[in-house]
Amino acid sequence: MHVELIRSSTLTANVPYAYAARTQQPSRLVFTAGACPLDEAGATVAVGDIAGQAEQVMRNLRAALHAAGANLPDVVKTTVYVASNARADLVTAWDVVSRHFGDHDVPSTLLGVAVLGYPDQLVEVEAIAALQ
Repeated sequence: MHVELIRSSTLTANVPYAYAARTQQPSRLVFTAGACPLDEAGATVAVGDIAGQAEQVMRNLRAALHAAGANLPDVVKTTVYVASNARADLVTAWDVVSRHFGDHDVPSTLLGVAVLGYPDQLVEVEAIAALQ
């Protein structure tokens, strides 16, 4: 595996993500735009449903990564945006995102924001991946 996830013995192990990631060799980096909950026609899906939008976001993130020759195990960092000030909504989105990543629990920032770019959009995920 060319992405090494780093944990720190001086930081709590009671978190669902690695604290850092590094690559062993010089890599080509892939920076994705924020994956949005849009269908092929550009319409926002799962209006009002954070988990449903997160599922579409992850499908779209995978498609963007595949177009760049990458996949989820190549990701070294994500940022997850949720248009909500309720922590439970952030956790709902995070649960979907982390399920898609599985054991590859990359460093990630999860935050609530006031509004996202598309009408009725509640979730967005951007990623940085490293290719050998």
